[in-house]
Amino acid sequence: MKIAIAGYGIEGEANYAYWNTLDNDITIVDTKEQPDRALPPDAKTILGEGAFDELRGFDIVIRTAGLAPDKIKTDGHVWSATNEFFEKCPALIIGVTGSKGKGTTSSLIAHILRAGGHTVHLVGNIGVPALEILPDISDDDIVVYELSSFQLWDLERSPQVGVVVHIEEDHLDVHENFQDYITAKGNIARKQGINDRLVYNTKNKWASEIAELSVGQRIPYPTERTAHVRDGNFWYNEQLLCSVDELQLAGIHNQENACAAIATVWPWVQDGVVIGEGIRSFEGLEHRLKLVREVAGIRYYDDSIATTPGSAIAALRAFSEPKIIILGGSSKGADFTELAQVAAERNVKYALLVGEEADRLETELQEAGVKTENLGPRASMENVVEAASAHAEAGDVVILSPACASFGMFKNYADRGDQFIKAVTSLSSEI
Repeated sequence: MKIAIAGYGIEGEANYAYWNTLDNDITIVDTKEQPDRALPPDAKTILGEGAFDELRGFDIVIRTAGLAPDKIKTDGHVWSATNEFFEKCPALIIGVTGSKGKGTTSSLIAHILRAGGHTVHLVGNIGVPALEILPDISDDDIVVYELSSFQLWDLERSPQVGVVVHIEEDHLDVHENFQDYITAKGNIARKQGINDRLVYNTKNKWASEIAELSVGQRIPYPTERTAHVRDGNFWYNEQLLCSVDELQLAGIHNQENACAAIATVWPWVQDGVVIGEGIRSFEGLEHRLKLVREVAGIRYYDDSIATTPGSAIAALRAFSEPKIIILGGSSKGADFTELAQVAAERNVKYALLVGEEADRLETELQEAGVKTENLGPRASMENVVEAASAHAEAGDVVILSPACASFGMFKNYADRGDQFIKAVTSLSSEI
């Protein structure tokens, strides 16, 4: 079979390894003359601008997640690693999507299930290419698959268990519009059967609308008849489970993510001790509102994963202390109006602004009455952290929660977070 691997990053590399057999004739296709991953020796390639317009004559084109299906010009069949995995996986799949919280929720689900004695594979957008571990999966295992809108774009099968957490405008630099984004997300529910389940955030309009697409059992959270928080504890219906103090993550939004996880695992795990153990064992993902260090009474938090205004809003609501927030980066087409209003309400002393969105953020924040310092598109992370420490005093919280993508200044959100950690670690303890 003649196959094109469209896009050669981490997923493209995994796709090449999976499909590169004696029966297949593989060509790597990328719009970059030098793709993100090193090319295999003697591999056939089509590289450079317009490469995705030259894919006629292939039986299958395997698109990488961030490449829209309609950007590929071919007379063959457009396919994806996600579609391949869903078709071939022998185990039950729990698919998790949302604009924020899906990585944390996926991880909490996996931790609770493992605490209950199940063999769990955590894959997908969280960073593990699913096809790499496909040969290791048995019928009795459970797969937790974090699904971005890009992976859902052309998904031909919905997971047996779908989970939809908080939805807001995101990736509008890639999707045609917000409706295209919502339509893609909807594939997590659209093709479910009557025996499938859809867990959804009942407090979120878009998650609730997506849930209506499922013909299976719809399970809302947080509600008193399912998973919820009451009197400082997690409950399922009237069953007391464990204290919220078992959760090592800050913020009401993370308590809601834990409720999503509890509602999802309930058919397998209903023991409060086991659920508490699973929640307690999860210390959080990198770059997701994690304490880096306390210096001179000032706590510094890395929330670089926060690439949407809603994520930054959740970070602001997680702390009652006075805050210095670092905002800005490259554009994803987001609206910053609500973020500015919340910053004014949630005791933000200063907003430090960087990147190409700095000017637009400055306008919105100043109109809301928030003090700002525009450090411009070329400020180094060392300069940003120095400015934050200059504005902060003992008892304050400094949060890197940019509400924007990282490109232009950094390789990705992880690089941005790593540079923040390095700069904070380098601060003198006498500041």
